[in-house]
Amino acid sequence: MDTATRYEYFSTREARGHSNCYEDWTAGIASDNELLAMIRTLPEERQQPNLILASARAAGIGPESYDKFRREFVSRWDEIRAIAMVRRTQTNEVGRCAALLPIFCELQQPLALLEVGASAGLCLYPDQYNYQYNEDAPILSETTGGPLLRCTTTGNVPLPGKVPEIVWRAGIDLNPLDVTNPEDTDWLEMLVWPDQHHRLERLQAAVNVVRANPPHLVRGDLLEQLEATAATSPSGANLVIFHSAVLNYLPVNARTEFRELVSRLPAHWISNEGEGVFVFPGQKVPPPRDPTTGSFVVALDDRPLAYSGPHGDRLDWF
Repeated sequence: MDTATRYEYFSTREARGHSNCYEDWTAGIASDNELLAMIRTLPEERQQPNLILASARAAGIGPESYDKFRREFVSRWDEIRAIAMVRRTQTNEVGRCAALLPIFCELQQPLALLEVGASAGLCLYPDQYNYQYNEDAPILSETTGGPLLRCTTTGNVPLPGKVPEIVWRAGIDLNPLDVTNPEDTDWLEMLVWPDQHHRLERLQAAVNVVRANPPHLVRGDLLEQLEATAATSPSGANLVIFHSAVLNYLPVNARTEFRELVSRLPAHWISNEGEGVFVFPGQKVPPPRDPTTGSFVVALDDRPLAYSGPHGDRLDWF
């Protein structure tokens, strides 16, 4: 899709109902020829709304009206452009662990987790966080000080009674972020939408948990590093390869190559990707309950199981 359509889609399908600030900013950009022309000077993969808005915030633009945002954007464009050229969209949304946990817990334990597109590796620690499925339900709690991840469910979700047993964890990323590096954690915070204070709080709580035992992260392309990294997982553990909101950044042919590669490995495969990113051969995915809101499709071993909210706040089992 072209740049204007991309920003309009982000405004109406992703930001609406989740961030008034980003809904306004991206709706404004979508109809602003001057700003669109500036953004189009970037390589196509650097034009994505999350990256541009986070770069604008990193350049010092705070939550404000579109008119003021526009003036600041134009005056600070050189700095925004420089940030967007060196940083990546690496939103490490720990809330997605709530959508993955029921599947982790259904698999034979103990688990060895390998995340592709791991960013700082925060989603490699689902056993270190606290969960509440549905309002007024008991809290599944294992960690004092860890974030509380809330998730509303529909359908016959296999709700877990305890967290999984994880004996090994590793991640692959083109540019791994280091939770012990303040510049990297500052960037992670910029990737949290500005009026979503609960997301920022749980990110900060997760960073504090992970800093106590940072994960093993491999720098490189997932297609090139996956097989070798998977081979280092310990014997006796059930290897699970997983990813969330990663494959949309790959061209279609690379997604196909990834599917073929991961299907050959002796591992379970959990994907949590946006609608349309995957086409499940021979399998029909039902329409989402609310087509006006963005949804991810959660699948196990290439078999779709549920829709999830982009930030893990809901899980709708098929």
